[in-house]
Amino acid sequence: MSTPSEPDLGAVIGERRQLTNLAYRMLGSVAEAEDAVQETYARWYAMTPGQRDAIASPGAWLTTVASRVCLDVLGSARVRRERYVGEWIPEPLPDRSEWVGGRADGGRDEPADPADRVTLDESVNMAFLVVLESMTPAERVAFILHDVFRYPFAEVADIVGRSAPACRQLAASARRRLRDARAEAGPAAGQAVLVRRFKDAWEAKDIGALIGLLDPEAAMITDGGGLAGAALRPVEGAERVAQYLVHFADRVPGLLLLERTVNGRPGLVAQHAGVTATVAAFGLAGDRVHRIWAVRNPEKLRPWPGHGGSGAASQSWGG
Repeated sequence: MSTPSEPDLGAVIGERRQLTNLAYRMLGSVAEAEDAVQETYARWYAMTPGQRDAIASPGAWLTTVASRVCLDVLGSARVRRERYVGEWIPEPLPDRSEWVGGRADGGRDEPADPADRVTLDESVNMAFLVVLESMTPAERVAFILHDVFRYPFAEVADIVGRSAPACRQLAASARRRLRDARAEAGPAAGQAVLVRRFKDAWEAKDIGALIGLLDPEAAMITDGGGLAGAALRPVEGAERVAQYLVHFADRVPGLLLLERTVNGRPGLVAQHAGVTATVAAFGLAGDRVHRIWAVRNPEKLRPWPGHGGSGAASQSWGG
């Protein structure tokens, strides 16, 4: 039997970045995305050289398999997340310049290969990903393949195992769900100014200023996963959110707030004693903060500098 030529092998390996980008958007988790891509390549190399040579488009084959792996993961993830301690928020991503580690070797932290990093664009902002979580697995996969990665519905149908018209309907349903998320995203420049003012008010422990920056119906969702202190249910209402934030700052002296890019949008990172304890993403309603998604689960902070903290900051957010 023949063996794949080096150019063919290089082309196959070169699909990894595309597959990782696809899988992260489908799953909302860097760890699960990497596992899905790993499983895809395991299936590729499980074939005989002859079987691989017979595949006309390795890239299309890998995309199909990765998408189907993600569909399976999404089905089982619903069951797992019902048992999750508290609220589940998608994994936050740092800016490319700050990404410090990956799980390509099965869990050990090491500098990430740039090809494995997820490209930051509007399809990974936190408001967008949170809405994706509310979709059925088929809706999510059909929408991402067609609207984000521009696969024609005929190809989406083959991947999802439904007819092209059915996939068109799935994507249309997903689009309707995402309208509010697109409104919450707002212009990045305006969000940067608002987040800076929010940071200043939080550092000053100014409850009045925080309330003025929050939408009256604002909500804060925290994700500790049972591994770090977090509110088990959303904190709702501008006054309650402001009081909650100031209470946290009072309990963690020396808290350092940093303006950072979170999933391609302006956000905040809270560090204590040099450890990243919280990464916060924001959704807007006009010129006010409407949603705060605060990720504290150390397993979701692996790509962030000084990730995975313990001690005062990680224990006292349950407030």
